Amino acid sequence: MRLLLIEDDNLLGESVMKGLRQEGYAVDWVKSAKEARATLFVTEYKAILLDLVLPDAFGLDLLEELRGTGNKTPILVVTARDAISDRVKGLDRGADDYIIKPFDIEELFARLRSLERRLGDRAASVLTFADISLDPASHQVMKDGVSIELPQKEFMILQLLMENSGRFVSKTKIVESIYSWDEEVGSNTVEVYISALRKKFGKDKIKMLRNIGYRLENRS
Repeated sequence: MRLLLIEDDNLLGESVMKGLRQEGYAVDWVKSAKEARATLFVTEYKAILLDLVLPDAFGLDLLEELRGTGNKTPILVVTARDAISDRVKGLDRGADDYIIKPFDIEELFARLRSLERRLGDRAASVLTFADISLDPASHQVMKDGVSIELPQKEFMILQLLMENSGRFVSKTKIVESIYSWDEEVGSNTVEVYISALRKKFGKDKIKMLRNIGYRLENRS
């Protein structure tokens, strides 16, 4: 899942980005409304974390602007303002949820998972396909009831394939979903991860269609 973090505080931004990446999110971080507009023009995100106090705009004005242009990306407002009136204004102008500074990183993870479920990104908290189950919250993967340990990127690819069960996912979509813009991506990186997943779950479990992408297969 790829997120956009809009936060001008260097210390908080570094901390949140590091925590999210360790949790398995791909995160792009910008520090102004201008950078956010430019980034959102070329990149699609699953969710936006928006600070209300930016150097060149008030966060709620940016929020209203995005909604006014038809951007429906889920937005989680991150703010030190805890007054009910402030939260009501944000929700009325298009925010999907609020988290109040200072916050525990585990609460942020939980709110993002809740946001995904409420907005229909995943119908269930635990994903299943044939003999495989994947729990995004605990990062646990099971095959035939046996726990399988996966490195972060392999976990993210498997989750993406399971969320798109029955559909091919292109290599480009995989790269965009699991990598931030400042991460280096080798030309055969995706193929290497797919090969590793096939070794763990069966070579016929993931079908590849040249120039189309990858799809989970159930041939049992």
